[in-house]
Amino acid sequence: MTLIPGRQPELTIGRKLWQINWTFVLLISLIAGIGFAMLYSAADGSLEPWSVRQMARFGVGIVAMVVFALIDIRIWLRYAYVIYFASLLLLAAVEFTGSTGMGAQRWLNLGFVNIQPSEVVKITLILALARYFYASRVEDVERLTHLFVPAAMLALPVVLVLRQPDLGTAILILITGIAVFFLAGVRAWIFIAAGLAAISAIVPIWKFVLLDYQKQRLLTYLDPERDPLGAGYHVVQSKIALGSGGIFGKGFLAGTQSHLSFLPEKHTDFIFTMLAEEFGMAGGLVLLGLYLMALVYGFFIALRSRNHFGRLVGMGVVAAFFFNVFVNIAMVMGILPVVGMPLPLISYGGTAMVTLLFGFGLLLCVFVHRDVAISPGTADGDF
Repeated sequence: MTLIPGRQPELTIGRKLWQINWTFVLLISLIAGIGFAMLYSAADGSLEPWSVRQMARFGVGIVAMVVFALIDIRIWLRYAYVIYFASLLLLAAVEFTGSTGMGAQRWLNLGFVNIQPSEVVKITLILALARYFYASRVEDVERLTHLFVPAAMLALPVVLVLRQPDLGTAILILITGIAVFFLAGVRAWIFIAAGLAAISAIVPIWKFVLLDYQKQRLLTYLDPERDPLGAGYHVVQSKIALGSGGIFGKGFLAGTQSHLSFLPEKHTDFIFTMLAEEFGMAGGLVLLGLYLMALVYGFFIALRSRNHFGRLVGMGVVAAFFFNVFVNIAMVMGILPVVGMPLPLISYGGTAMVTLLFGFGLLLCVFVHRDVAISPGTADGDF
């Protein structure tokens, strides 16, 4: 697109639709299609109760994703803080009126739908941090005092999620926020100092912050065989299923560990294990290849943006996507401790699916508006 000096590019709805990276949309649709098939298998060859609902959510989410991509990126910039604080209020409301499930109070009943605000805040935090850093000068980012506000913005959702308790999601929110700090140009010595402070806090966190079941998960991670029928059951069964799949797997709907109910949470946290058992290492590598392609596309989409806000939002969404994929797959392989973490676009879950597509909508919005120059007054309402 050719820009006339001093003018913003005129983008009609038709031109915006043409500008959407449809290859990226196809990639995430292929990944979601694999998820529908695995949920069909998890239900022993039935669309009910998981696959058909997941397809409906994906259909709604993909339409919403395109709509989000068409919204002027300067509108996202202007209302970034409003969106973030609205999600923070939802997260705080869980503390008082949230629904409890699987030992944690994580869901909020809005009457017509149940949502998990901790999933939503993963994306809204990226928007808010990008809004804060987009106009920061290099010398501002290098000052420690300039980081107090974004650090508080990051700490608030982490603390609220820890209280639910949901250690896995809290860690993901934390590392996603840290990634945005890094992308914004925060100096290395600040990360080193924060890392040393975190190391020094390990003992107090173990004694006063972590709950008994969280400590048990960490101990089981170090030695899964210490309690193979109790705390170590999940990861032991996951490893058995992964190994039994071999190179090419046992075949669709033919996994023994999953269909004989040895594998727990096969439709959510451990769905990658079921895929690897039925399609083997080859099937797992195909899925990982699709994930890698989506990550690479997302990375280059973010880099194409001429404005700093777009680059931060795009890279933040890509980072969050990567961390979710990495943590889930590393968890089911026993590389990381078991935490409640769905596999993006594959695991069953409404809020996780729609929120991820919201993030992808922002990423596509960055691509559609990649040549839009954002002036310093844009956040205050001046286009």
